[in-house]
Amino acid sequence: MALLHKTQLNAGARRASRPAVARVSTVRVQATVAMPSPTSTFAQPHGRVFNFSAGPAVLPVDVLERAQAELLNWHGSGMSIMEMSHRGKEFESVIQKAEADLRTLLNIPSNYKVLFLQGGASTQFSMIPLNLAKAGETVDYVVTGAWSKKAAEEAAKYCKVNIAAKGDNKSLPPVSSWKLSPDSRYVHYCDNETIGGVEFKSVPDVGDRVLVSDMSSNFISKPIDVSKYGIIYAGAQKNVGPAGVTIVIIREDLVGACRAEAPTMLDYKIHVENDSMYNTPPCWAIYVCGLVFEKLVKLGGLDAMQELNRQKAAILYDAIAESKGFYNSPVDPAVRSLMNVPFTIPSSPDLEKQFIKEAEKAGMLQLKGHRSVGGMRASIYNAMPIEGVQKLALFMKEFHAKHAK
Repeated sequence: MALLHKTQLNAGARRASRPAVARVSTVRVQATVAMPSPTSTFAQPHGRVFNFSAGPAVLPVDVLERAQAELLNWHGSGMSIMEMSHRGKEFESVIQKAEADLRTLLNIPSNYKVLFLQGGASTQFSMIPLNLAKAGETVDYVVTGAWSKKAAEEAAKYCKVNIAAKGDNKSLPPVSSWKLSPDSRYVHYCDNETIGGVEFKSVPDVGDRVLVSDMSSNFISKPIDVSKYGIIYAGAQKNVGPAGVTIVIIREDLVGACRAEAPTMLDYKIHVENDSMYNTPPCWAIYVCGLVFEKLVKLGGLDAMQELNRQKAAILYDAIAESKGFYNSPVDPAVRSLMNVPFTIPSSPDLEKQFIKEAEKAGMLQLKGHRSVGGMRASIYNAMPIEGVQKLALFMKEFHAKHAK
């Protein structure tokens, strides 16, 4: 395995001042990281544990430290971000910089709007059909897990939903097999299913149709070509920041056709015209997201993060493979998520309970799998240190050695 050197990551800091649409270049990975010895302490700052929660999820320690330092008096304003007016020049500078850094990270074209909204990704399940389709019109949904299923069920309240393809929670249906409607208003899919741990490795080719993607679980974990999408949306609490803000990137031509009967708060045009501040936005959550964006720009951008995320995921998938069947990953290797790694102990569900309990005692929390699938799940988003993944892999090896028959 290779780990990004701090000096290599910081090379991106010199590029942070480029215009908002500049492309952040790739950071090369050269160093080799050996697995630590069983005596390693994996010490965390501030007495923190390794938090493998699927969301709300781990945040970078230095971001939390900065937020703590600025909590009472932001940049000499005499006020906390949580106290200042969202109409004031102080907060306007915060949200504007957050957007600029996000545009840098994703190379967002100028004909796309960036919104910071409330209601979580689940509100987007309603907002998208209300803005993009009329009653009776057809929309295509690809159902590959729990979240895309919920999105399709919600859209069915407002228009005709065609299930173009269905997955089995272990693999993804090939795009060539999708039964897309000739007159559909858009095609919706979930880029990474948090519960099942399946992830698309490329952008689905749907021709000239409007492509809409829920990227809540892998947003800003890798470079993406925004120009291939009509709408990208993501709840922040998995890989971006604290719960409370949802990021929407929408192409301009899709704004302005919301149904008349829709609530005002569900009209993209209202939020675009008011720069995400039609009502009081989730100021603190936006501020922390901005700190995360700034950090990623300085670290070299999303090429660097993708490489590090590949390394972290490989450590866990290798540990599963090396157990010779003691652990099992139910997901097709071709579409295994880099963010959410579900695994089981096929020989004994009781051992799974013991694994989770002993892992907690060792300072590794939130490893219990989703109630709908059981087993274990390690969510290893951008902010999860590679040391946390190494510690988990070592624990898995030791647990296997103790309980192997």
